[in-house]
Order: sequence, then C-alpha cells, then structure tokens
Amino acid sequence: MTMPVENKSWVTQNLIDQLQKHSGKISFIPDEAIVNAIRYVEEKGIPNNKNEDYKYCNIESVFRKEFKTLTNKLNSVSNADAHKLKECVNIIVVNGEYKKELSDASIELVISNLAEADKTIISKHITKYADVNLDAFIALNTAFSCSGLFILIKSILTTPIHIINISSACENSVVNPRQLIVCEKNSEATIIESFVSDKNSAKYFSNNLSEVFIGENAKIKSYRLQNEDENCFQVNTTQVSVKRYANYETNTFSFGGSLIRNNLNVVLAEDLCETHLNGLFITNGTQLFDNHTLVDHQKPNCQSNELYKGIAKDKSTGIFNGKIYVRKDAQKTNAYQSSKNILLSDDATINTKPQLEIYADDVKCSHGTSTGKIDEDALFYLKARGIGDENARKLLLQAFAQELFDKIEVESFKEKVISLFEKAL
Repeated sequence: MTMPVENKSWVTQNLIDQLQKHSGKISFIPDEAIVNAIRYVEEKGIPNNKNEDYKYCNIESVFRKEFKTLTNKLNSVSNADAHKLKECVNIIVVNGEYKKELSDASIELVISNLAEADKTIISKHITKYADVNLDAFIALNTAFSCSGLFILIKSILTTPIHIINISSACENSVVNPRQLIVCEKNSEATIIESFVSDKNSAKYFSNNLSEVFIGENAKIKSYRLQNEDENCFQVNTTQVSVKRYANYETNTFSFGGSLIRNNLNVVLAEDLCETHLNGLFITNGTQLFDNHTLVDHQKPNCQSNELYKGIAKDKSTGIFNGKIYVRKDAQKTNAYQSSKNILLSDDATINTKPQLEIYADDVKCSHGTSTGKIDEDALFYLKARGIGDENARKLLLQAFAQELFDKIEVESFKEKVISLFEKAL
C-alpha cells in the first residue's frame, strides 16, 4: 500500500517499515484515508525542529535515538482496580485496546471497540474532524491504528465517565490508539481521561488520536491526567467539533512521562457555542511537555477562553503555543488567552507563543503571557511569619495552581490531581 518517495528520511522509512510488520487489519477507517495518510507521512516525514510547529519538540530525534528497532511486545493487564475512581464509570483501555472485561458496565452509555461499533454512526464521524493533511501524527495514527474506543452519549449523564489508558510493554513499542466520542444533541457528560503506566519495562511511544463531536446544545466537561513513567513518550491529538449552543470545557494536567506533546484543536463550527481550554503542567529532570492549542472560530457569536499554567524545574522544558483563529464570518467573537509560568531553576526553560489571527472586524480578542521566578516579596512575607523556606515555596506554588484545581468538580479526581501535583513539587 505504500508509495515510494525518494526524499523520505531514514527515520520515516524505518518507522513505516517496522509499523507495517506489527499492524493488523483496520476495518473502521476507509481505505482511501489510509492510503492518503501513508502518502502524507512519506512526503512530510516525522516532524523535527525545522518544522515551526515542532521547533522545541524534535520528535524525529526521539525516534532516531529511542526507537531504532521495534518489537511491539506488549504486556497484558488482568486488573486495573488501582487506577479506578469510585464515583465514576471506569472504562479500561490497555495499549489502545478497549477491555470490556476490566471495565464497569453502564446502561446509559454505548461503549465498544471501534472495529465493532455501529458502522452507520462511525462512517459519519471517523476521519471527518482529524484530517490526515493537518499533521504527521494524525496521518500516522490513521495509517496504523489497529484498535480503538468508541463512546456514544445520548442523554444527560449524572455519573462521570473515567477512561483509563494503560501503557505496558516489555520491549520497545509504538502504538497508535484511536478514540471517537460522539455526544448527541442535548446530551451532557463529564469525561475524565487518565494516562498511566502499569508494569511497563520498555521504551513506549503512544500516538493517541481522539475525534470528539459535540452536538447541538450538548455540554461536555472533560479532564485529562497525564502521569506515565519516564520510559513513556506521548503525542496526544484531540480534534473537537462544537455545534450550535454547545459548550465544551477541557482541563489538562501533565505531571509524568519523558515527553508529552498535546495537540488540542477545537473548531467552533456553528454560531452561539463556546469552549474553555485550561491546563497545568510541572516538568522535572529533563522532561519536555509541549502544549499546542488551536481554537478555530468559524461562525459568529461564539466565545473561547484559555488559561495554561506551567512550572519548570531542573533542566526540563515547558512549551505553550496557543492560536486563536477568527474567520471572516465569525463576527461578535469573544476570545481570551493567557499563559502564566514559573521557573524554579536557572537551567529550566519555558517557551510561550500566544497568537491571534483575525479576519473579522467586530471582535473582542486578547492574549498575554508571563514567565518568571517565585515572588521574593511574598516568599519573604511567609518566612517572616515562621514558615520554613521549603514550605513557603510550596504554599506559593499551590496558590499559583489553585485556580486550575478549583475547576475540577469530581472530588476523588481532584484529590488525586492535587496529590500528584504535590509529589511532583
């Protein structure tokens, strides 16, 4: 199925050849999309720092260094109770494959493997929001995804959904999990996604792709917790389409993993809808966490808000690149974006790039960014009242992050996030 391209890099050639050895039959993605995806990867290659969108996140070098050979020997997981949240419907996904036998049952949801889902519904949505020509990792997932999770939300759900994505391999592996979430008209739900490692003893690259459809007047609040081990590298791409009167909110908390690249792209496809994008990350050691967001205002009278905060320690790197795109027809747009960061060492790095691209003339848009060290005056104030240096710093950092914690409405998840935040400090 591959088409030879003369200027294809060694990394791309090697990766495609190895993935083809391990990929299975894909029944839920159209053949035409697979062919176009492979062609795109062959022509564009894996992004490196010459690509402006991956300037500070050279993933080609990661493949060259860590994934010269792949065996894709994955572990099985027989119990996931340690990762479950009590007040949720827990859905278990192991190495990209939905595990019904480990998951909680629910009469309110339609849950299945993508390959076994209703083909009439799947054909309306799969590959419709994640265009293979948008990004090499969308193309790579489309070409080599062998399994995935499908969730259909039809009504107002009172119990949160908790999707637990478990990474576990015994030898170097690259997996391409795919996810499709369809929220029908007037539906409401809270969705939590956790990314964890379980008995992982090898280098593990996970190229996750989610397509999310938010129907008319639907309300979705989502949370994402990234806490894999130091052997894990993750690209997480989420493509969201929001319809009229709908509301989509997402909150991303990144603490664990060697490299995390989040591509979050939200399209406000009809008028009178809104979206809220929030994120918090802490980087330690030599970790690299890269958050790229795009809010595409296509229609009038829509609103978007973004707030991302980062803390960088040691020799780690944090990145935020956010773009607000307002099209010509998107009059009466309100869009706001803010990135705030703290450096805890002289060797840590934060790169921020907020962007506005506006083609309408009746809008209210703003963006801003700030990066600095802990406020010495506030630190002195706390220490003068008998609080030790270490505890004073922790209090200031917790106060810095509290605005993001306050957005979590599921108590057990909130406790878990705060605990991991304190551990990361």
